[in-house]
Amino acid sequence: MWSTAAWWWAHHHIRLLLPALFLAAALFFFLASPRSSPSFFALPASREHSPSGSRLIWAQRRLAEWRPCEWWQTAMPAAPSTRNGYIRIDCYGGLNQLRRDLCDGIAVARLLNATMVLPKFEVAAYWNESSGFADVFDVDHFIEQTRGYVEVVKDMPEEISLKEPFKVDCRKRKGHFDYVETVLPALLEHRYISLTPAMSQRKDRYPAHVKACYCQGCYNALQLNKKVEAKAMELLQAIPKPFLSLHLRFEPDMVAYSRCEYSALSSKSLDVIEAARGEDRNVLIGDAARLWRNRGKCPLTPSETAFILQALGIPTETNIYLAAGDGLMELEGFTSIYKNMYTKSSLLTHEDFERMHGNTKAALDYYVSVNSDAYVTTFFGNMDKMVTAMRTMQGLQKTLVLSRRAFANYTAAGLAGDQLAKAMWDAHREDYIMGRGLALPEHCFCEFKL
Repeated sequence: MWSTAAWWWAHHHIRLLLPALFLAAALFFFLASPRSSPSFFALPASREHSPSGSRLIWAQRRLAEWRPCEWWQTAMPAAPSTRNGYIRIDCYGGLNQLRRDLCDGIAVARLLNATMVLPKFEVAAYWNESSGFADVFDVDHFIEQTRGYVEVVKDMPEEISLKEPFKVDCRKRKGHFDYVETVLPALLEHRYISLTPAMSQRKDRYPAHVKACYCQGCYNALQLNKKVEAKAMELLQAIPKPFLSLHLRFEPDMVAYSRCEYSALSSKSLDVIEAARGEDRNVLIGDAARLWRNRGKCPLTPSETAFILQALGIPTETNIYLAAGDGLMELEGFTSIYKNMYTKSSLLTHEDFERMHGNTKAALDYYVSVNSDAYVTTFFGNMDKMVTAMRTMQGLQKTLVLSRRAFANYTAAGLAGDQLAKAMWDAHREDYIMGRGLALPEHCFCEFKL
């Protein structure tokens, strides 16, 4: 039994200690709590989940990655001292389609043992574009980086430069065909030809030195010129860090071309889609529509994109740069959830933005996306293939192509809410940890097991 004096001492001191202990605990939790939102690259604690219960996609341990193969970056066998003639590569479309054709043309020039002159950009009226190769890319860097792989010159002998090149258009060629059999005779006869490469030419049968020329020309030789690069760096520096670059594709023409039906869109969006549809783009119906959608042919809407990003644990306070052109529809379905969004038009001065051609704007998106902390795309077109390849060249692995096919199949199976989010998490996690889904040219990139 306690004595009366002992009981009085304990009771008196506990009354004094309790407030102090309470205050100390409060100060501890206040000081220990984070002052700002956690980076979306940090590994969440076990209790820290997205609303769907998924953990952050970037925190998953990767099992395999793609890296540039070493063999094509080593010394190549010297090209023959005599050439068969001169080739100018004629490229069509938007910036990344132009780049695709140019990459193919570089390989063909070496295959045919031709001297390559600076390419010509033939841009359709749709792109509202007038810039040439030198307006976007660094000519001297291109020539220097292709040295030893293919000869590139700014000027030709006068007797050749005064005449128009003989035009060889291979765009409509389907399946595998032989450039040596098809194009070389014209080159030998005319000595100067303009070539438009085939849109889907197989490269697996090229000799090793031609594959190496393609890889070097496409991934090391194409660099923005100093003026465009300076503007791109200015844009990059203006974006709060860290940030995710999102290539969101949901324009009227794209939706019309997909022939997919969307019932939950606004009347305004439906009207502009219908106006872009034309006679040959009727909406698919019935079994054909279901099969088409389940094959992943229907573009993700902005609200569907936001849902998938949440399912992947991307916090809604993430800084997001929107790499996209004009005309995006239903954007409020995304910005109502991810509010920290930035665009070229919001970060550049109005004068700068208005002076730019379409190719220059696309070049800015390309540069920012390659150098972003993470890159996500809802489609896999020419820009996405170039961006993912260049990010792989630089060892930037936080890159993901959202699966339209998985989303379509799971929603068709009746999944929604947390069940759908969990299914999307599983599908994308598998792709991410195994390094799948980027469609990198295998002769330029090699799989590396971690």
